[in-house]
Amino acid sequence: MWRYGMGSGTKTTKLSLCVIVLLTVFGGALSSSAAQRCFCRVTGSLDDCACDVETIDSFNNKQLFPKLQKLLTSDYFRFYKVNLNKPCPFWTDNSHCGLRDCAVKPCTLNEVPDGIRTGSQKQPSEASGDAAEECERAEKLGAVNSSLSEETQKALRDWNRYDDEEERFCMVDDEESPDSEYVDLLLNPERYTGYKGPEAWQIWNSIYEENCFKPYTVNRPLNPLAKYSGNITLKHECVASLHLPGLCVEKRAFYRLVSGLHSSINIHLSARYLLEDNWFGKTWGHNVSEFQQRFDETLTKGEGPKRLRNLYFLYLIELRALAKVLPFFHQPSFQLYTGQPAQDQHNKQLLLELLQVAKSFPLHFDETSLFAGNKKEAAKLKEDFRMTFKNISRIMDCVGCFKCRLWGKLQTQGLGTALKILFSERQIESLPRSPGAQPPFQLSRQEIVALFNAFGRISTSVRELENFRSLLSRVRDEM
Repeated sequence: MWRYGMGSGTKTTKLSLCVIVLLTVFGGALSSSAAQRCFCRVTGSLDDCACDVETIDSFNNKQLFPKLQKLLTSDYFRFYKVNLNKPCPFWTDNSHCGLRDCAVKPCTLNEVPDGIRTGSQKQPSEASGDAAEECERAEKLGAVNSSLSEETQKALRDWNRYDDEEERFCMVDDEESPDSEYVDLLLNPERYTGYKGPEAWQIWNSIYEENCFKPYTVNRPLNPLAKYSGNITLKHECVASLHLPGLCVEKRAFYRLVSGLHSSINIHLSARYLLEDNWFGKTWGHNVSEFQQRFDETLTKGEGPKRLRNLYFLYLIELRALAKVLPFFHQPSFQLYTGQPAQDQHNKQLLLELLQVAKSFPLHFDETSLFAGNKKEAAKLKEDFRMTFKNISRIMDCVGCFKCRLWGKLQTQGLGTALKILFSERQIESLPRSPGAQPPFQLSRQEIVALFNAFGRISTSVRELENFRSLLSRVRDEM
């Protein structure tokens, strides 16, 4: 069985003992029936999708997950440029987590491959080609630029930036900012940091409460440590339940995406939990009790299984985006440029194989069901959808734990990029087949790294559910 932080039979035995201790301490000797409740309703078909949980589990765990993990260890995907010092735009935030595990270690310049550093200001497809093509392109650009005033050149740059922003579903960091730094994602993994309390819950409360794309029967407050005071009715535009027809499919999808992302993060924290910290070192592993507190049907007042089903919905959305973006990566001019030609070509082949696997999934989400109907109303709803998610991506700059902020920004940007792909079908289909033409659709390296690492997190969550099923079964057998 695949696990974080386990390398020998001794450690496995030790973890089993830890699981039993954690169940006793946190769960108050949870019954055997409680050990089954997390998954009892996470089976069968998914709402709004022609797919079922079992098909996704088999496809992800056996076909896609191993290829994706291999790709994400390559240099192109492990280095992510991010600004972790942007101020919170919504409230005065002077509190930063002082825990050691909240810290992020940025890369020094010599740790980042030259090709990534020098090519990061280019679009990925621009980084390809031989030296002669680069010189010819530079001469042409120079000739054009020399005929334009500085004011006109600035206006063109601003217009291109504005045009790109019109397509985006999330805020992105300015890679040219002196505050933006490269981070090695493999050396700064997403796991439990100890960041909790009012500051942490303010983030999720803000995300859920400041948009209306949710049912009002979700229990309030979201902080499980606060005293429950019953349901709070939201604005009249929101309706009673995910399963009632009054909530349109677009708003229902929006809520499920956010809930699925929240669920995925909680699974990561439960799977890479700090089990032991002493002078021998730290032991990270699965905390079954933590998982149950977040997903058990009874302990969460019925919300836990819904949260897990929303994780699968998020998986289908991002998987569909990977299948649709294949023509972009298939362009001869595109490469995963790091300055190491042989390795870059090998990694592009791995990428294309992965995308072919994604495309082969038999029951993809049908995005044509979104923003259909009256064109004017659909356009307004789509813009509301885009701006609301963009607002959520800005909330990530309010997270006090820098490691949580890093992975929050990456995963919201990854999901935002997936949405950008889903709603750019015509632009992707009309990508030029001859080199030199201006493409109607483009992704920056930052967007590409975020897209695949974000899906890597979702894929890992689905894989971890199998681990938790096995651990819960073992605990049940030992009771």
